[in-house]
Amino acid sequence: MARQWPIVKTTLWDGTWEFCHGHLDGLPVFAWRSVPARLGLATRRQLREMSLRPGGADPVALLRFRHRQPYRREELAELFRIELAKPKRTATPSQRAAIERALTARRTCPTCPPGQQVKPYYLPTSAGQCWDCYLPDTAAA
Repeated sequence: MARQWPIVKTTLWDGTWEFCHGHLDGLPVFAWRSVPARLGLATRRQLREMSLRPGGADPVALLRFRHRQPYRREELAELFRIELAKPKRTATPSQRAAIERALTARRTCPTCPPGQQVKPYYLPTSAGQCWDCYLPDTAAA
C-alpha cells in the first residue's frame, strides 16, 4: 500500500505558513500542482530552462508526483528558491575547443587511410573502428 501523506500546516523559511503534505527529512512535501506560486520555487530542470542553477543552495521543499502509466511509481523532486539561484556557467573557448576535439576523436577511425578517417557518425566502441573496416566483405558488395 502506498504511503499516505497527511495535509499539515507548516511554517516556511520566511516565517509564513502553508498547507503541505507532511514532511520528509525536515522538508515540507508539496503535491503535484499544489506548490504556491508566491513561494518562487523550482525544480532543477525548471531552473535549467531559466538558464539558472541551484548554486550550492540547499533544497527548501520537496515535490511529490507520480509518473503516468505503466508503473505509476512515486517520485520526489527537490525544490529550490529561484531568488537564490545563480546563472548557469558557460564553457570557455578553450573548453569548447577541447570538447570539439574529443567529439572528433570519437568519429576518427584508426585503420582508415589518411583523409578518410573522420566519419559522419560516432564509431562503435565494441568494434573500435568504422563499419567499413570492421566488416570489409559487406563494404565491397
